[in-house]
Amino acid sequence: MFTPDTLQKFDREVAKYPDDRKRSAVMACLALAQEEQGWLSPQAIEAVAVYLGLPPIAAYEVASFYNMYDLKPVGRYKLTVCTNLPCALSGGYHAVAYLEEKLGVKIGETTPDSKFTLVEGECMGACGDAPVLLVNNRRLCGQMRPEHIDALLRECE
Repeated sequence: MFTPDTLQKFDREVAKYPDDRKRSAVMACLALAQEEQGWLSPQAIEAVAVYLGLPPIAAYEVASFYNMYDLKPVGRYKLTVCTNLPCALSGGYHAVAYLEEKLGVKIGETTPDSKFTLVEGECMGACGDAPVLLVNNRRLCGQMRPEHIDALLRECE
């Protein structure tokens, strides 16, 4: 199900743990599977579980608990906006409203061209730069006022 390159990355993650603890690599392997396929299908979750020698439900519990894993297809750019209290007080909901207007979608939706998915997220630990958003679970962007959001969206063209 996975490319040889991804399987090699799985091996590197598993090698970080003692032989009897390879299941500890489940989060990293799920992230790598998602990176390859764009989201985590039930088949991908099960394949990761089989690779690590754990019950599929155990891998699904991890994938469904953390919001960094996508259990349904998302756009090429997943924009996760923090709306916890510090970000909310500093314009988090304004950033959401601005993005909804610019993209023509609501939280939890993907643009018709599958380019952007807009998600509401939990605290990202960057309260001093509020409001913040995360692009594809990798790039943290702070002080997301309309002009900064416009620049970010242009970068994604």
